[in-house]
Amino acid sequence: MFAFASPRPSLSPDLLARVRPVSLAKTRTIPLGEPWRALVPDGTLRRGSTVVVESPVGLGGLSLALSLVSEASTSGHWAGVVGVDDPGVVAMAELGVDLRRVLFVPRPRGAWAESAADLLDGVDLVVVRPPSRPGHQASRRLMDRVRERGSVLVALSEPRVSWPLPADILFRVTQAEWVASSRLDARYLTVHVSGRGELARGSDHVVIVPNRRGAAEAR
Repeated sequence: MFAFASPRPSLSPDLLARVRPVSLAKTRTIPLGEPWRALVPDGTLRRGSTVVVESPVGLGGLSLALSLVSEASTSGHWAGVVGVDDPGVVAMAELGVDLRRVLFVPRPRGAWAESAADLLDGVDLVVVRPPSRPGHQASRRLMDRVRERGSVLVALSEPRVSWPLPADILFRVTQAEWVASSRLDARYLTVHVSGRGELARGSDHVVIVPNRRGAAEAR
């Protein structure tokens, strides 16, 4: 299902009734697919957590962020995508995202944080790309809302406009390289994974997003 709303989404009672049993599930984690489950503790995303995907423009940050949603969406969880003007629904489907369980708010403008917070009433994960440098207070309120609702926030940022607060998990894309034959076949990303707890020391990994089939995989 798709929802295009501006400036803020209003979820209908019928839609909330359909998605709330999933978004209020008692499980404390949300599943991750490959290759991400091998890179984080327990191979899952903890409810109430914030994940930041930091990447220079054009180096695959959006593809990485959307691929984090794929396993959850095919497992019955709902997701929202806020502030992405053209998410590339064909590419999302190839990444394994179930588009029937994604709500889009493509142009929230200055109300990106409020739009994401509104979606948290009915989804398990929200991918958000702020239109400019995210403010400290707006980011803090959104992260507090994520903890309150037991959802997961996936925030897209760039090195020059980084997310202003520490994340539970940080995926930082440091290098991207396309491999080509007669066409662009696969993109190899070097990703530094860090965060809280077991991820405090950080580690570097090479992943393929997308591979020749459009999906994500370990090298």
